[in-house]
Amino acid sequence: MTGPGYNTRQDRRNGNAPSLPALFCPLTAALLLVLGLQNAAAQQPGQDPWWYTLEQGKGYFRNGAYGDALRFFQNARDRRKNFYEKLERDFITVLSIHAVRRLQDDLALVEVYIEKEFQVNAADALKELYYRVPRERFHNSARAALAELGRLKNYPEAEYWIGEVYRMEGEYGIALSQYRKAYDQRSLLEIPGFETEILYKTADLRRLRREYTMNEDKERPTGMVAVLEEILKSDPLWSRESFDRSNMMQSLEKNGLNRFLVLFRHKDPPVERAHRILGLYYYASGRYHRAADHLLFAFLIQNSVLIDSLVKSRYDYAFSSLENLLRDLAGNREIQSYITGVEYYRTMYYLANSLYGSNRRRSAREIWTFLSGSAPAEWRGRAAAQLRNPALDSINEAIVRPAAP
Repeated sequence: MTGPGYNTRQDRRNGNAPSLPALFCPLTAALLLVLGLQNAAAQQPGQDPWWYTLEQGKGYFRNGAYGDALRFFQNARDRRKNFYEKLERDFITVLSIHAVRRLQDDLALVEVYIEKEFQVNAADALKELYYRVPRERFHNSARAALAELGRLKNYPEAEYWIGEVYRMEGEYGIALSQYRKAYDQRSLLEIPGFETEILYKTADLRRLRREYTMNEDKERPTGMVAVLEEILKSDPLWSRESFDRSNMMQSLEKNGLNRFLVLFRHKDPPVERAHRILGLYYYASGRYHRAADHLLFAFLIQNSVLIDSLVKSRYDYAFSSLENLLRDLAGNREIQSYITGVEYYRTMYYLANSLYGSNRRRSAREIWTFLSGSAPAEWRGRAAAQLRNPALDSINEAIVRPAAP
């Protein structure tokens, strides 16, 4: 696969040098300038800082110039590595001095020596380290400080974006290897929650390769199911031991759909997709109880988002029924886009089917009845057919490979 102007493999052979496009609006440029001032020590004379190089690579990536993007991402990774390797060497040089070795592992005494003896390079190394990591974390250990300098050589964002290039070129094995590197280095990620994005990309490629369950590596999540379950570890309600998930299901069965949505809320959109995909996967493989649990969570998160959108726009809004909720949101383009993106009606339909398959037929019929009167044509027709003649129809499309990029 090639992007306009450059081919990744050909460019690596020929060494074509790209020109730099104007990628940033004034606001973005101002932000980057501030970041540049904060990280001035991170650049060498005549070189852009690694974060700026990474942003340039993203610009090429968005424009489809994957060969150029790859070179910039690799350059960003190498610049950061080289920078911290130098700091590491400078600190090791001081730690290797006989007088400092006698101080053993006392970081405070090492700092006194560095200041007293005007060890400028080592002082710069510690200054950069303390900018990145609170000094208290080292517990006054010089060895711990040195180990952290070594860890800072990693650049998970660059590893991820290198993986993205290979994904776009169909090199899925290499892309997965890059995602794994990025995830293993996730403690260095600067964007909160970015590790979840890495896991979703990993799950998508596993699904594309039909690798649903794998056991070759017990130290890291492998296979689509394991990767998605890793995401669900961040779901406070799903993973909380004190929360009995069966209470939710019992409430749905006993009180009905609308009362269930009055009693329960779950505002954790990042995990919604993991619940939905796992629910569809378990339904397709005939494990209806597990499918129903996951699809119920996905459905609850989706509706919590919808209800919250009205609460924010109407100070006196109170949920009364699903019919009224969807009617009130009918003219909201942003919400309608969200409903499409999370496969809202598909989720409801297979939740009902999973409930039927796990012998919760009253709840299944209630959802089918709602869909038969309120859903778009496809799901309205399917739900109506289920009301006439309930059956666990196949869902092969839920686990077949998604479209390649």
